[in-house]
Amino acid sequence: MPEDAADQLRWVDLQNEFLRVRLLNFGAITARIDAQIAGEWTPMILGYQDMASYLTDPFYLGALAGRVANRISGAGFSLGGDDIRLAANEGANMLHGGPGGLSRRFWAMEPRDPQTVRWKLHSPEGDQGFPGAVDIVCDVSLREASLIYEMSATVDRPTPINLAQHNYYCLGRYAEIWDHRLWVAFRERLETTQDGLPTGNCLALGGTRYVFSGEQSFAELDPHRRGYDTHFNFNPSANRLREVARLTAPDGVTLTVTSDQSGAQIYTAGHLQTSQPGQEGSVLSPFSGVCIEPQGYPDAVNQPTFPSIIVEPGSPYHQRLELSFSSKGS
Repeated sequence: MPEDAADQLRWVDLQNEFLRVRLLNFGAITARIDAQIAGEWTPMILGYQDMASYLTDPFYLGALAGRVANRISGAGFSLGGDDIRLAANEGANMLHGGPGGLSRRFWAMEPRDPQTVRWKLHSPEGDQGFPGAVDIVCDVSLREASLIYEMSATVDRPTPINLAQHNYYCLGRYAEIWDHRLWVAFRERLETTQDGLPTGNCLALGGTRYVFSGEQSFAELDPHRRGYDTHFNFNPSANRLREVARLTAPDGVTLTVTSDQSGAQIYTAGHLQTSQPGQEGSVLSPFSGVCIEPQGYPDAVNQPTFPSIIVEPGSPYHQRLELSFSSKGS
């Protein structure tokens, strides 16, 4: 981190009658999403009180994770006959693009119109060990009670791309998310090792604590409070924009997630622990939020049966993510 990093930090605020949002030029971070609920601005995501805290945040709060989100086993893979060695940052593995991934960079940030901001970043050949140069663009727009992320990446040679938006959701001023209810459209989950790496096996959801029907709270599904850090799969042949998840707070405030990705990681923040105060003085602690991260399959570069995340020149990467907020009576 450069010594003058705090001096480089900038942010832009977007607001309409339904939402107000703060976006940082560091890490393509969404630092705040507040929704107008019963005449009061109410926080929808976890965030720091001091914007400078994001410069040293190890938890990816609100960040855009990549080039390749989630884990790459052994921090390496083979591509086109070449053995690619990457920068490890979780034991022997790579997590969320490595120690200097996209979430650790300053992005160019410019307003496109009163309701849209564009982030841009050039990632050079060899960045964190990845082949090829990549140009990444993310447009973030307010549309009534929805926040829309439109991500794209162009490459100059074949290379893996798998971006994930990493908000921690807690729909209101709740200390924990155990009383929130989650519905998901997933049909199966990935079996993982103790290190969170997929084994290559997919497991059916029926009759397990992973059946997020929206009827039971996290506490009811997981009475021992082990938490979740699990990738759930859609039908990989149906990469189209559709409603994939709904998170509902005890008072009825609801987040609807719409995505065109093949799956999503659900993470209940079991490792979140910091002395840095959260927004409005809240405490950022284990299980105080839940991440719903649409993305491609984790470690797909090392799992030949998983859908490929290799992007080719002339065929840009694209992801659209829509977050829509509502409450009872709205």
